Amino acid sequence: MKTTHARTPLALATKQTGTHEVGQPTSRTMDVFARIRGDILAGVLVPSQRLKIDELSTTYAASLSPIREALSLLTSERLVERIDQRGFRVAPATLQEFDELLDTRCWLEERALRESIRCATPAWEEELVLAHHRLARLERSPGVRLSGVDQDWETSHKAFHAALLAACGSSILLRFCEQLYDMNIRYRQIAGVVAYPRRNIKAEHQSLLDAALAHDADTAVLRLTDHYRRTGAHLRKALS
Repeated sequence: MKTTHARTPLALATKQTGTHEVGQPTSRTMDVFARIRGDILAGVLVPSQRLKIDELSTTYAASLSPIREALSLLTSERLVERIDQRGFRVAPATLQEFDELLDTRCWLEERALRESIRCATPAWEEELVLAHHRLARLERSPGVRLSGVDQDWETSHKAFHAALLAACGSSILLRFCEQLYDMNIRYRQIAGVVAYPRRNIKAEHQSLLDAALAHDADTAVLRLTDHYRRTGAHLRKALS
């Protein structure tokens, strides 16, 4: 699955029937929304870039109305900013926002992981082991380029982290965690090669899996937050 065409987790899309309920975006709007969102996360649309509606209309082969609606939706995810009455731009990427993002991820995912382990079931464990197996078979950066991320790895990595939290019992909490995960992808793309020195990511994932399967919530949380903060330290260095 390519990042630039990833579907958003927001439950806003309607069935492609050609009609929609009042107040709901059309399927065309959601298609444009997902594509622009994906390009922002992938760094194709760079921080603070002015988003001219007529240019986006050409790029995404869509009329002006779906473009405007998609940009308005993206403001709610803090990926796009409205510039007074002059239009839109990609949200800036700042160290202050990144620090807030990292702290918030750690806070929310600690709660989600603890609840997931507390409510663990055999089915959850099986899905978690499967998600880890799929991830462990892949290399993050094929070849010698540390800055290039294999899209299959990216998809499997997100699925593994989602599986860790999946049994927490709160769809709202999971939705926030997924949104923050995607925002972090944006910063990883901006930081590029500096963010990932040689590091045994597979061992970190294995140790996290072992703690979760052992139902050791304290150790699992420590390993998860250490995993995030180690990456965060390198991202912060690159961003600064």
